[in-house]
Amino acid sequence: MFKEDTLDGNTILITGGGSGLGLSMGKKFAELGSNIAICGRTEKKLQNAVEELSEFGTDVQYYVTDVRDYEAVGEMFEKIVDDFGGITGLVNNAAGNFLSASEDLTLNGFKTVVDIVLYGSFNCTHHFGNYLIKQKEKGNILNIVTTYAEDAGSAFVLPSACGKAGVLAMTRSLAFEWAEYDIRVNAIAPGPFPTEGAWTRLFPTKKAEKKYLDKIPAGRYGNHEELANLAAFLMSDMAPYITGETVTIDGGEKLSGGQFNFVDSLMSRSKLKSIFKMMKKMG
Repeated sequence: MFKEDTLDGNTILITGGGSGLGLSMGKKFAELGSNIAICGRTEKKLQNAVEELSEFGTDVQYYVTDVRDYEAVGEMFEKIVDDFGGITGLVNNAAGNFLSASEDLTLNGFKTVVDIVLYGSFNCTHHFGNYLIKQKEKGNILNIVTTYAEDAGSAFVLPSACGKAGVLAMTRSLAFEWAEYDIRVNAIAPGPFPTEGAWTRLFPTKKAEKKYLDKIPAGRYGNHEELANLAAFLMSDMAPYITGETVTIDGGEKLSGGQFNFVDSLMSRSKLKSIFKMMKKMG
């Protein structure tokens, strides 16, 4: 349903765009004609991503930025506007997550995830929204949340559940408040889309991964292209009347409850906690 110029004339920033779903969305946006800005904390990863994204012929730039730092995010937006001449879209994709029994969480562990997910999304959204309002230009914001952000919550990923629920509330609040400025704010709630690094942190054993797959009605994991297509649609002019919406893309997995609740049935709590601690040391 897309044409090569579907996103022509756009400049879209993707936080955490150096790998995983962020990079997959960037490739789709660039393929459809959008200029791409990506940010993250690891320069080498961003450089490699720029090489891949540049194959589509649009302008691509990277920015080494910690989204938790409000002032640094503001400086990044100034650079993006200088480099591209403006910015039309933002995808809040940067996140952090790990498995832990909630009673074993440290303040720093909880704060780190919430700072990246919630504060990071607010920092970028606040700077971008003020830029659009000042310039009197329309724009699109897309937040990547989770299937457990709205109804179920999820055991063993409490910081992520709290942070993503906050981002979902921000999505709906700003969609209403900023509609008068012609700024659309939507969200995607992905289910299981395997990504390098994050996947191994969330599944301690092959048995755990198999048990997780068994509870997905579609019987398979998601393909990055499927999520990227949905993101492109929501960021395009084909969806001008959609705002404040959260689209779940999970093969029906959300219907079975909290995404990681199944972990409790794998083994005893003490053994689970030992595995969580081992995983934390590994990465």
